[in-house]
Amino acid sequence: MIKQLTDTLNFQTQALVLRSERQRLIASNIANADTPGYKARDMDFSRALKEATGNLGANGGMATTQAGHISPPAGARSDAQMLYGAPSQTNLDNNSVDMDRERASFADNSIKYEATLRFINGSVRTMLDSMKSHNAS
Repeated sequence: MIKQLTDTLNFQTQALVLRSERQRLIASNIANADTPGYKARDMDFSRALKEATGNLGANGGMATTQAGHISPPAGARSDAQMLYGAPSQTNLDNNSVDMDRERASFADNSIKYEATLRFINGSVRTMLDSMKSHNAS
């Protein structure tokens, strides 16, 4: 049971790190909304999570067998793993930031970040409660 809880906690921790990284990317896009030539960046969260948890090899290649082996450190995304936001309309300054899309992505990611934090807190409480009830027996 402890291994299952630990595995779940590790998965959620990876998700939290990636949510934080995605929030940083979105905030950077918003901050550069008026920068000529700036290209909005994002990540494929699902793919990044699969890579971080070892369920998919980096760039579809070899799977990571040890932390830090082959792939970047947890949460760090290489430039090859970043996606560019497609401009919703042409701009004279070649900036691809769509503020409506960025605001929606920021809010969505914030909610999912908070949900992940709550899940981690619940998992930790469950582990502590199970240890307390085991010691009381």
